[in-house]
Amino acid sequence: MVRDLSTTLCGITLKNPVIPASGTFGFGLELSGSFDLNVLGGISLKGTTLEPRFGNPTPRIAECEAGMLNSVGLQNPGAEALVRDKVPALRRIYGGCIIANISGFAVDEYAACSKVADGSPDIDIIELNISCPNVHGGGMAFGTDPAAAAEVTAAVRKATSKPLFVKLSPNVSDIVAIARACEDAGADGLTLVNTFLGMRIDIGTRKPVLANRTGGLSGPAIFPIALRMVHQVSKACRIPVMGCGGVARARDVIEMMMAGASAVQVGAENIRNPYACKEIVEALPDVMEELGIECLSDIIGCV
Repeated sequence: MVRDLSTTLCGITLKNPVIPASGTFGFGLELSGSFDLNVLGGISLKGTTLEPRFGNPTPRIAECEAGMLNSVGLQNPGAEALVRDKVPALRRIYGGCIIANISGFAVDEYAACSKVADGSPDIDIIELNISCPNVHGGGMAFGTDPAAAAEVTAAVRKATSKPLFVKLSPNVSDIVAIARACEDAGADGLTLVNTFLGMRIDIGTRKPVLANRTGGLSGPAIFPIALRMVHQVSKACRIPVMGCGGVARARDVIEMMMAGASAVQVGAENIRNPYACKEIVEALPDVMEELGIECLSDIIGCV
């Protein structure tokens, strides 16, 4: 029996739900010589700001037993280069869903960057990263306050006609309140979760391992928490969810979809194994057969 791996996001059909998460797959081009990118349901591109950014000082990466910490600092060539160079080059070799991940440090910056991305016919979805610190709001991330999350979502909603997904920070006490605020402000979908704030110390030098002291924790360690948040938000909101956080194998994809995710992003596992997404896609039909699943979309939110 042929297994149906397809899913939809805001009317966009994906051949399967597997999407490399932003920041773990570059702009797609970096791995184009390793395997055919067209096996992927979608690609979330490296986080992009309005102006080019060099990023944080090194070291930026710290290993953990069940994941990794990163503090890259949004190193990217800027929105104009994204639209002019990166996306057209990717579209020439990739026919799936292209997701532009947009970041910023002020509401008008988010809106301006999204407007640039909106001008690209090859970008299918805008993914708004609201984990950035609000420079006009005391440095607290947009995604930790419902009012701030709603404000930036509403501003970007006016700047683009493309489907808008908001990527939520898990570093909050009530993620449902943030999710509902984004939905009410015009978000078409939600991506969750981003990384958890963490730290490692080199006990030999008695200094933080990361130059920035703290960074975002990702990898298998966070999967159960991310799964819980996906389940909570998918039950509380009417818009589709892309699940993300600690996904490393086909069974994790199935679990995320049962929790309510319409598509699933793979993050840190791409750093450990650049072929992770390809291998997950290839393994899905066998897992579906084992579990008696004919169509993946049938299990979305079944728990």
